[in-house]
Amino acid sequence: MIRRPPRSTPLYSSAASDVYKRQIRSISEKLYSSRYQKYMPNTIFTQNINEIKAFFKKNKKVILKPIHGYSGNDIHLLTRFKSNLVKRLIKKNGHIMCQKFLPKINKGDKRVFVINGKLCGVISRIPKKGSFLSNMSKGAKVINTKLTKVEKQISNLIAKDLKKENIFFAGIDLIDQKLNGDINVTSPTGIKTYYDLSGKNLAKTFWKELKAWIV
Repeated sequence: MIRRPPRSTPLYSSAASDVYKRQIRSISEKLYSSRYQKYMPNTIFTQNINEIKAFFKKNKKVILKPIHGYSGNDIHLLTRFKSNLVKRLIKKNGHIMCQKFLPKINKGDKRVFVINGKLCGVISRIPKKGSFLSNMSKGAKVINTKLTKVEKQISNLIAKDLKKENIFFAGIDLIDQKLNGDINVTSPTGIKTYYDLSGKNLAKTFWKELKAWIV
């Protein structure tokens, strides 16, 4: 994630560095997605075990994610309610994200690369056999893909808002034409893999757009 400092701040000053740090800390990647819940599967953010139990009863299969988690770490699929696990996650993380499980994750998710408010590329990450995690660090296979009309609409809406927030580079993750709640603004990995698959160099796009963005 890169956010523009105030115009009065020299780009390479220590003050600009402090601005970047504060702005990065101000965005919670999963909580930020809560404003787009109409485009997501059933999702709640809570630290109340009774709310989680009721949510599980309604949705049958539920994904639990730490609010500040990354790289697919400590993500759990509940097919039966496990009070001890839920209590441990709440104690460790405070609020957690609970989301209805989308079985079509076995076909892969889609990572959309956003640079300066523009949709610049997309890859699909398919979980390895026996896994529901589409993170490359968890062994997912990456293939070329395209966005559907619905996915483009969702992605463009979010990209427009990200630009208003002065968020320059981000990754939007979709499963089965739904936002899965991850809007990656700290480390939107995958552009090297996208280059390997498509031949399109988003690093060049990044620097070209960045030069225009800071002038």
